[in-house]
Amino acid sequence: MRPFAYERPESITVALSRLGDDVDGAAVRPLAGGTDLLTLMKADIVAPHTLIDLKRVVELDDRIEMTAEGMTIGALATLAQIESHPDIVGSYAALAGAASQAATPQLRNMATIGGNVLQRPRCWYFRDPQISCWLKGGDSCPARDGENAHHAIFQDSPCVAVHPSDSAAALIALDATVRIRGASGERAVSAGQFFALPTDEHRLESVLGPDELILGFTLPAPAAGSRSVYLKAMDRKTWAFALVGVAASVTVTGGTITDARVVLGGVEPIPRRLIAVEELLHGSVPSDDLFRRMGELAVVDAQPLSQNGYKVDLARALVTRALADATAPAG
Repeated sequence: MRPFAYERPESITVALSRLGDDVDGAAVRPLAGGTDLLTLMKADIVAPHTLIDLKRVVELDDRIEMTAEGMTIGALATLAQIESHPDIVGSYAALAGAASQAATPQLRNMATIGGNVLQRPRCWYFRDPQISCWLKGGDSCPARDGENAHHAIFQDSPCVAVHPSDSAAALIALDATVRIRGASGERAVSAGQFFALPTDEHRLESVLGPDELILGFTLPAPAAGSRSVYLKAMDRKTWAFALVGVAASVTVTGGTITDARVVLGGVEPIPRRLIAVEELLHGSVPSDDLFRRMGELAVVDAQPLSQNGYKVDLARALVTRALADATAPAG
């Protein structure tokens, strides 16, 4: 790990002003839980000149509050807090489930929700400092013709790494809003628009600017008759990144589906919202046949790589099961 300076500002104004600095071409980076950033630094993938510790910034917090309008979650709330919070478990089960299945208990005690959704890909080519890859500024993606068993099955970006955050898919499915603060003020972005496929001009997975911070997340109050679930397939029983994950939030009124949001994780560089599935679910009566058809529709555009065709079957099955679980009779 390269040498770096360490600062602990108490004001978000000071923290943001420092993030706008650039010393000798090396960025100033924010530090919260550090569970991803420090591994990137140790691997020499990033080498910030200065780390700005956010834990003392008074405008940032780990509060989780339920109101009549919905839920607010501070960016510094840990995954451990989220998985065990009774209001989240009771009203936003997909988020509690996603948090509970991420990493190990030790990491969940450290990792913040703000940092979790900003994780960089776990692609072994990206994480190897000796390998040039497109996401790090190279000309091509070595995973396309290389070891790609854990990579994308939808080809909408030059990069075929997959997004590693379980919580990200759940936040989109729950129609969350991301609250952001920058030097020019605050803005709010829907979770679905916060994540953006990497492009030649912007080789990142979100719209967060280098001089911006996530303040927190807001989730609307769940509608009567709504339930949500998060399911995840891994290559070992626990504490692994998703081969495929799915978050589903479904509202059933009078025996008919009146609203649905379904999001796949582990299948492309950002969580993939299944708009066509959601549209066909709306106004339908829940049934096993309907959910099987939605599983097929979820993967109709899949283009698996040489070693990850199994993900198509996983995604199809998980979408089918998640919809059945989200609409099963309570209890």
